[in-house]
Amino acid sequence: MRKVFLLLLLAVVTVNLSAQLSLEDVISGGKNFYKYYMFSYNAKFKGESNDLVFQQKDSVFFQPINKQERVFGFDRVALNEILVENGLDEIKYLPSVSWESSSEISFATREGYYYLNLDSKSVNYIAKPEDADNVDWLTIKKQLAYTKGNNLYIYANGSEQQVAVSNEEGIVYGTSVHRNEFGIHKGTYWSPDASKLAFYRKDETMVSDYPLVNVEERVAELENIKYPMAGMTSHEVTIGIYDLSTKQTIYLNTGEPKDRYFTNVCWSADGRFILIAELNRGQNHMHLNKYDASTGEFVSTLFEEKDDKWVEPQHPALFIPGKNDRFIWQSVKGGYNHLYVYDLNGKLIKQLTKGEWEVTDVLGFDDKAKNIFITSTKESPLESHAYKVSLSSGKMNRITAAEGAHRVLISKDGKYAISNYSSLDQPMRTVLYSTNGKELQELHQAKNPYEEMEVGDIKMVELSTKDGETPLYGRMVLPTNFDPSEKYPVIVYVYGGPHAQMVQNRWQGGARGWQLYMAQKGYIAFTLDNRGTPYRGKDFEQAIHRQLGTLEVEDQMQGIEYLKSLPYVDADRIGVHGWSYGGFMTTTLMTEHPEVFKVGVAGGPVIDWKYYEIMYGERYMDTPQENPEGYAKANLNNKVNQLEGRLMIIHGAIDPTVVWQHSLTFVRECVKNGVQLDYFVYPRHEHNVRGHDRIHLMEKVSRYFEDFL
Repeated sequence: MRKVFLLLLLAVVTVNLSAQLSLEDVISGGKNFYKYYMFSYNAKFKGESNDLVFQQKDSVFFQPINKQERVFGFDRVALNEILVENGLDEIKYLPSVSWESSSEISFATREGYYYLNLDSKSVNYIAKPEDADNVDWLTIKKQLAYTKGNNLYIYANGSEQQVAVSNEEGIVYGTSVHRNEFGIHKGTYWSPDASKLAFYRKDETMVSDYPLVNVEERVAELENIKYPMAGMTSHEVTIGIYDLSTKQTIYLNTGEPKDRYFTNVCWSADGRFILIAELNRGQNHMHLNKYDASTGEFVSTLFEEKDDKWVEPQHPALFIPGKNDRFIWQSVKGGYNHLYVYDLNGKLIKQLTKGEWEVTDVLGFDDKAKNIFITSTKESPLESHAYKVSLSSGKMNRITAAEGAHRVLISKDGKYAISNYSSLDQPMRTVLYSTNGKELQELHQAKNPYEEMEVGDIKMVELSTKDGETPLYGRMVLPTNFDPSEKYPVIVYVYGGPHAQMVQNRWQGGARGWQLYMAQKGYIAFTLDNRGTPYRGKDFEQAIHRQLGTLEVEDQMQGIEYLKSLPYVDADRIGVHGWSYGGFMTTTLMTEHPEVFKVGVAGGPVIDWKYYEIMYGERYMDTPQENPEGYAKANLNNKVNQLEGRLMIIHGAIDPTVVWQHSLTFVRECVKNGVQLDYFVYPRHEHNVRGHDRIHLMEKVSRYFEDFL
């Protein structure tokens, strides 16, 4: 009997070690997705102290900075006791907690906003106002700014104040503007002392309505959105300032022309001024302008930036603590994104960082404001490391030691850093460093979530552009049970557009779970970052200007030539898949290189850039009137007769980003020219298919390659 039991146990272990991934495991929305997703470990600093805090499900643990042992802090049960004592309802789960000080925490639930003192057991609670959206919670002052419909409100001192009311459809207050370009992600900005609120006012009455259709009604209903297409009329933006004490609003006198972009809104450290990066419609000339926050009047232009291609401010001025007249500005004007120190009169004090690498994030200052902490690509374009930079000398000291991509938190005093990092073969590891660069303690080591699964080997590859001048980085996932004497089909996964780096030295090289899934099915999964993608400097990113789809395709074909050079690649069975810009790239590759690509699946593809929105489209292509040749060359409707392989296009029927018109015009051209095309639509889905329906999407994509590649 014992022998039989051991044989059965061995069989179970063998089955587990050869288990196959399913789409439910690797696709967001899948039932098992979070079992295999590599999370950052929830480690923080305890407010202004250097003690550590770890949140695990419904419990919080503390660890003094100089100790190894963790002690229980509190859990949801203990918090609920405090809430009930204060006459509040219990919470059903413990959300992510922020530490305002060593004894005060804040957190939000669907019901409201909590500011809780663990010592006194007092609670300040603000119930979420009915129908509130775009909530901007100023935790330390227990104040909210929020919208209801197109109107703007504040909750302060226990009551709601109405800031701005829209009396006309198309007038919108307190929301993000310019379609979230230029680093804009919200529409309200509290002053340093919380006595005033700056906010966007958007007038889009002059912008064309774009029709979306709700097919869930008995008779389908029209749902118009405002969508400013390249070369057409854009919305106009102004900036108001509301005074909580006087309940009065003034507007900044930004003058003419109105057809420009108001970005990177920032209060000066003393609250006297508003700084705005103002960009012309052509997006090649930026003024950093200063306004008087009490009168709204223009004070001065601190400096300008020009470029023959584009200027794209992404970060507001960052004032140096204790120095109300000095701020940090990020710019790529020298060829790479670096930090510059200016005074409030616009005088350049110094360039703080320099070199052929990019600052990727600013993490904060130390308590004496002698150093600033950043992450950058200084070691490699594929990695991200943290550094301490002296504000006086610019001297840099590397903090993070291990190779890989680091996401870092800095303690309030600047003495310690918590890094969550991974690399190609290293699952997520959480480490405590001193900011002098010494590794002090491993806080957590994640397990390989695929250790009982068959996963193909992953290789990083370095190629070059056609002229041999510029490195290109790629990633290849080999099939499970790979045999170099066999021939394998390839699926190229491509994005290829600005602001998205697909290949990094992080866990599994940044490979998507779907690529691992297809490798199990016997495919090589390949991805390459072409020119136009980020973190390689201005020249690399701006090479695509006015000619989208040209150099990107040239670089992708360098990847194809590499693949063809490998003896185990079946060059007659190469497919390609991508979404959005990747859908544009997929369709371009299928039509321009039909001799190479046998099968493609293009999701939400840009087909004709004149149908795309102004802010993004005109930055990279200028207007259709200014660049007719570039628009015509990139227009995939002109290339339908070049299509030879099997191409399926997929689109969300209420896509507000790449509107449905793109792929529908391509279908029409295919029909007119007798070209066969496969097509699928997701009703009531926007630009991405989300939720559990995404499993359906990726099963359709996977089956398409299995059926035809």
